[in-house]
Amino acid sequence: MSEPRPGSPGAPLWDPEAVPAATVVVLRDTREGPEVLMLRRDAGLSFAGGMWVFPGGRIDPEDRHPADGDDPEPAARRAAVREAREEAGIVVEEPALRRWSHWTPPPRQDKRFTTAFYVAPARDASARVVIDDGEIRDHRWVRPARAIELRDAGEVSLAPPTYITLVQLLPHRSAAEVLDAAPGVGAVEHFATRVAITSDGSGWAALYHGDVSYEDDEPDPDRPGPRHRLLMGDRWEYVRDAP
Repeated sequence: MSEPRPGSPGAPLWDPEAVPAATVVVLRDTREGPEVLMLRRDAGLSFAGGMWVFPGGRIDPEDRHPADGDDPEPAARRAAVREAREEAGIVVEEPALRRWSHWTPPPRQDKRFTTAFYVAPARDASARVVIDDGEIRDHRWVRPARAIELRDAGEVSLAPPTYITLVQLLPHRSAAEVLDAAPGVGAVEHFATRVAITSDGSGWAALYHGDVSYEDDEPDPDRPGPRHRLLMGDRWEYVRDAP
C-alpha cells in the first residue's frame, strides 16, 4: 500500500524531507478585537523577502533536548518562544503556546520548511517591540481583517500560510477565544500544499486536504466537487466547503 499524501488522514505531520521550523502568532487584545504581531522581512532575503510574517524560523540545535527523543514538538515550542524574543523582543511563555496548524510547501519548492504554527498571548501586551533592522525591517500590531485589507490593496505582501491563518482568526473576538479554538497537537490540521493553474489563467490555486483534486496525480482545479483552496489572482480568496 502506498503512503498517504502529506496532509491526508494518516500522513505524518512533519515532512522528513523539509527543514523543521516553528512560527508563533502573538496576540494582544484591543477594544476592536485581537491584534496580531507582524514583522516585515528584509526585501533582499532569499526566503520570503519583503513579506509580512509572524515571528518564526527554523528549529536550531539549541532547541533540541535529549529527553525529547524523536518527538519534534518540544523543540518546536522552544523555537517559537526563542524566535519571538530574537526577532521582536517579545516574551511568549512556553506553557501559553497552543498548537494551531501545520504547514508544508509543495515538494518542488526551494527552501522547504515544515512548520508548526502556534498561537499565544504576549506576556506583556504593552511591551515595546524591538527588531534588529537587519533581517526584520518593520513591525506592526494589526487586526487580522486589516492585514487582509492591506494585502488586497497591494500595500503588504503575505505568504499563503499567513493569509489563511489571518482568515481563520477573523471570527474570534479576543485572544482568549483564539486560544480556546486552538485544536492542539492531536487534532492539528496539516496544510501540505499542492498547486494548480486556474483554467481562466487568472492565477494560481493552492490546494489543501479535502479538495476534490487534492489527491489527483495531476490536479484539475475545475473538477466538480468539494473545495479547499486558496485562489491567488489579483485578489485572494480562501474557499472551503470541504470538511
